[in-house]
Amino acid sequence: MLASLAARIPRPGRPVLVAVDGADGAGKTTLADDLAPLVPGAVRATLDDFHHPRAHRHAEGRTGATVWERGFDLDAVRRELLDPWRRGAGSPYRRRWHDLPSDRRVDYPSEPVPVEGVLLVDGIFAQRPELADAWDLVVWVHADDDVRVSRMAARDGVPDDPDHPDQRRYLDAQVIYQETCRPLERADVVVDNTDPARPRIRRIS
Repeated sequence: MLASLAARIPRPGRPVLVAVDGADGAGKTTLADDLAPLVPGAVRATLDDFHHPRAHRHAEGRTGATVWERGFDLDAVRRELLDPWRRGAGSPYRRRWHDLPSDRRVDYPSEPVPVEGVLLVDGIFAQRPELADAWDLVVWVHADDDVRVSRMAARDGVPDDPDHPDQRRYLDAQVIYQETCRPLERADVVVDNTDPARPRIRRIS
């Protein structure tokens, strides 16, 4: 499956931007990490390295709406990462802006965009209007809600209960995303990752 997905990435002779989108716990990071070695010139980045500081994220509570509205520094995503790649080879960019565990700004060194590099970026909300025009290819990673809740419980040490606030806000944020942006329908490739041992391509546009 991964080899087939790698073959779908366009190679127009310039830097290419690929989003690995999907809901929390769908397996985006793992899939992007596994895909990268099969893609010549791949460079990995994640939207998780572009959060707003905790004080900003939680200033209006911890709900699905605040995850959606206040979670990510989208201006920094564009300025530091995506727009330099869109400008082309040699443009200086940064892969990281904020460290989530320490809640600190990261002074990450800039790098030049490689001539025929492929930027693989995983993260939720990758098809928000602020980011949607940046991508040459969007992969949506799907997993059933109950599977995602169990994965987040194991990963984050939170209850395996979709109605617990630590789960509910992320589920609700995805409802907002789906209703606002229709990311599943707009993705170029949909991968079903409900069984991570047997991911399969479900749709190619």
